[in-house]
Amino acid sequence: MSTSMFNFGHLTVTERSCLVLFPRSVGREQHAQSRLLSLPVLNGTVICYNSLKDRTSRGTSTDCFFFSLDVMSLYRNTVWFLTGIHQFTRKGYEAAATYFEPQDLNVSVVGRSFMITGANSGIGKATAMAIAKRGGTVHMVCRNSDKAEEAREDIIHESGNTEVHVHILDMSETGKVWEFGEAFKMQYPSLNVLINNAGCVVHKRELTTEGLEKNFATNTMGTYILTQTLIPLLEKSRDPRVITVSSGGMLVQKLRVDDLQSEKAHFDGIMVYAQNKRQQVVLTQQWAKANPNIHFSVMHPGWVDTPAVASSMPQFHKMMGDRLRSVEQGADTVVWLALCRASARSRSGQFFQDRCPIPAHLPLAWTRNSAEEIQRFMSRLEALAKEILSKAEEEHRSMSSFRPQYD
Repeated sequence: MSTSMFNFGHLTVTERSCLVLFPRSVGREQHAQSRLLSLPVLNGTVICYNSLKDRTSRGTSTDCFFFSLDVMSLYRNTVWFLTGIHQFTRKGYEAAATYFEPQDLNVSVVGRSFMITGANSGIGKATAMAIAKRGGTVHMVCRNSDKAEEAREDIIHESGNTEVHVHILDMSETGKVWEFGEAFKMQYPSLNVLINNAGCVVHKRELTTEGLEKNFATNTMGTYILTQTLIPLLEKSRDPRVITVSSGGMLVQKLRVDDLQSEKAHFDGIMVYAQNKRQQVVLTQQWAKANPNIHFSVMHPGWVDTPAVASSMPQFHKMMGDRLRSVEQGADTVVWLALCRASARSRSGQFFQDRCPIPAHLPLAWTRNSAEEIQRFMSRLEALAKEILSKAEEEHRSMSSFRPQYD
């Protein structure tokens, strides 16, 4: 067997058997596709990048990881990495942008309301800024009050729009997420667009006070409960939309129906995050089927240069350098899905990258699930949500019945 060296920027990968995948230059509708020429068989280890929506510990980021895999996983990650080098970078965005319709975002959204989770930095803040500049009412849902207020002041100062509101909420505290959604419905008469952007990567397995694995609680369960709670309000509003910021990292993952909280296998925070992102894609597809009056979409922002990446992933940040997208480029498709009339005419439930619907699975990657598996996944989420809400309601009743005694 021969040995070959392949160079990707600052990376060098040793390959045995000289089996390689070459990406193909294609047109707008196929810009996410690659052509399989032969199957790569590396010497047990592959180097890949995982575009992690932009999360670190409790914020957005991109990551780099090393791992040993079977041949199919190796195939998935190799195709994904080569696709990413061409499409998820700044140059990938610039190439895709040549197909954008210039007038799509020349809109006013005065009178429309938008809720954005994780809105105090990165893609979330860039999205909030773009919407505020076009006159929309922005509801920033953030975990850190100081950072949220600072971001709010920045947005108001730059946009001149004072209709920017802060709501403090930790998305991993799913009972409180439900309480927040219920309170929001009582306080506000409408919500036109929900943008599920908040998420996290926790590298060691830890449980929330509700007994949920923290990545799953934040990225999946919190998103599920918030969206389900707000669907009745969205349905009463004009042109309602739900957009979830996922990650291209989910393309290497098949939905694991029997291990939603990563209890059975070795715990790898990066892979758990990617699994959560696959869960979000499946959720979006199922929400679209169940709620035909609301337009649902899920998207991949690409590899984005955020402060969280620079501070928590310094090696990756240095390696990619100016190849990373700006936060505005990362947020572009979110803003387009939230504001553009043309995006609402697309089929609900699709996965987007650079304003274009793309397949939610790599070719020949065996990441698809059966209808029975997906139904089982949805049933388990529903059962978990009922358990969480039951506890939250019980605690709420206990607090309501408490009466302090005075002498």
